[in-house]
Amino acid sequence: MNTSRKKEKAAGAPGPEAVVHEFPPVYDADSRILILGTFPSVKSREQHFYYGHPQNRFWQVIAALTGSGTPESIEEKKTMLLKNGIAVWDVIASCRITGSSDSSIRDVKANDIAGLLQKSRIRAVYANGTTAFRLYEKYCFPQTGLKAVCLPSTSPANAAWTLPKLLEAWKVILKD
Repeated sequence: MNTSRKKEKAAGAPGPEAVVHEFPPVYDADSRILILGTFPSVKSREQHFYYGHPQNRFWQVIAALTGSGTPESIEEKKTMLLKNGIAVWDVIASCRITGSSDSSIRDVKANDIAGLLQKSRIRAVYANGTTAFRLYEKYCFPQTGLKAVCLPSTSPANAAWTLPKLLEAWKVILKD
């Protein structure tokens, strides 16, 4: 966002902002599963990487399930994912959104998930939360033909799901 746009947003009430996903998926030719989020949070957009909010449990969950230490740096996160055959991306390429609120998402343009599947060995898709699942089903499933499995969101907004409950639900990814 340019400086004048930042000033404009700060002066008025926050509202939906047109935003483009600015960082690539994490995957390689050996990736076997794809975990899809909805769209990067404000914190993730600032860091230019996935699940950047410090209270998001995504990295803890994946580390625990893969028997890895919780990664700190972006490079450590990429290494852990790729070593374990995990690809990560978001359903949305661009949209209008207020802050990090999934419920405010409008004017969705989806990422080319089908194209990613063709460049890898991915045979299973998991959605990190119901919004990612719903948007994948609406915008991507018709092109991929690959059903997604909906997992509970690792977002701090999903506080009803404790880390042990998330681990129990997310262990389904280990079968792939």
